[in-house]
Amino acid sequence: MFSAVARIFRTPDLRKKIAFTLGIIALFRLGSFIPAPFVDFGNVQTCLAANQDTSGLYSLVNLFSGGALLKLSIFALGIMPYITASIIVQLLRVVIPHFETLYKEGQAGQSKLTQYTRYLTIALGVLQSTTLITVARSGALFGTTSVSQCTQLITDDSWYAILLMVLTMTAGTGLIMWMGELVTERGIGNGMSLLIFTSIAAQFPPSLIAIAQSQSVEVLLIVLAIGLLIVAAVVFVEQSQRRIPVQYAKRMVGRRTYGGNNTYIPIKVNMAGVVPVIFASSLLYLPALIAQFNQPKAGQAPAPWVVWITNYLTKGDHPLYMLLYFLLIVGFTYFYVAITFNPEEVADNMKKYGGFIPGIRAGRPTAEYLDYVLTRVTLPGSIYLGLIALIPLIAFSVLGASQNFMFGGTSILIIVGVGLETVKQIDSQLQQRHYEGLLR
Repeated sequence: MFSAVARIFRTPDLRKKIAFTLGIIALFRLGSFIPAPFVDFGNVQTCLAANQDTSGLYSLVNLFSGGALLKLSIFALGIMPYITASIIVQLLRVVIPHFETLYKEGQAGQSKLTQYTRYLTIALGVLQSTTLITVARSGALFGTTSVSQCTQLITDDSWYAILLMVLTMTAGTGLIMWMGELVTERGIGNGMSLLIFTSIAAQFPPSLIAIAQSQSVEVLLIVLAIGLLIVAAVVFVEQSQRRIPVQYAKRMVGRRTYGGNNTYIPIKVNMAGVVPVIFASSLLYLPALIAQFNQPKAGQAPAPWVVWITNYLTKGDHPLYMLLYFLLIVGFTYFYVAITFNPEEVADNMKKYGGFIPGIRAGRPTAEYLDYVLTRVTLPGSIYLGLIALIPLIAFSVLGASQNFMFGGTSILIIVGVGLETVKQIDSQLQQRHYEGLLR
């Protein structure tokens, strides 16, 4: 293992790529601490100290921004607008035939889809930065807090000051998008995924320190031991797949013979990745957002529906919230897998190139068999996603930890997924140069 790591740094090309990636990551983290114009940095720090628990309405966005959201920094929005834009463009392939045609055109069509994603990212950046500044001006960014400074986070309420803040945060989102694409092109791994990985990993030390301070060192050690078991289980499930054997018949093209080889279709247990968890979290944030903007004036009683949402759907410590969260994740897992994996398209491609599943006729029977297998493999995958997503909520109820508890939910799924993919890329590049990779 150590000799393989040494070979990485002895390879000039690989060493330059890793150094470039680390440099971009350092710039990304630096931007998370630079406050946006007209933000009172002292008051923001006071509010952060008084509100260590970032659970609630903005927890997911704050997690993906590496804590920059609640600091109102120039990178406050993080990579979240790009993630949202990518998911929207992917879903629009089902609704808009032109998008599906572009996707099937190969590299040229996918380049146009990438360009659409960039434009949508900037539009979402403008929308989300405007919403964030509006919430910060109203004093509701940190929820119901007794600290008076939390209502005085912005020093200038004039229109040009608000416009400059919106432009700065939107430009920060565009810069993050560009940095991620640079890492993908010149560095190691997928740039966007690595920036998300960095944002989440930056939350680990504060979360561990908070557990040690609120509980004890013994509880922290128990949490670390349980966390290692969860990581091992997540790695095992993420690597698990159902391999459907495929044979290709021999065919003559001119004087050459093609086909005749055996391969397989890998159907992963978790085909949907972390997207269903993001979908479910976003959907459950909507009632809390609506209730927050319908708070009564001073001296008036809140409406009954606002009270009900505040009691049951604002934080994750209520069983009803956990049940809805789990059911939404299961439902969105089936929905997303049905969109991203088309059995009929796979069966048609196999038939086109002379491929077949042993014992299954080509064409429609193959599509029905693939759908049968996919439906049954997705069930344990959706339950696994739901249980992993509930771990932070359980830790929030039992330990008093933040809902951004690192050993569960989106945190652990992204950390493990990006880590495995990056290690595989380093391993493949080592094998190209030394015939021996990082993995054994």
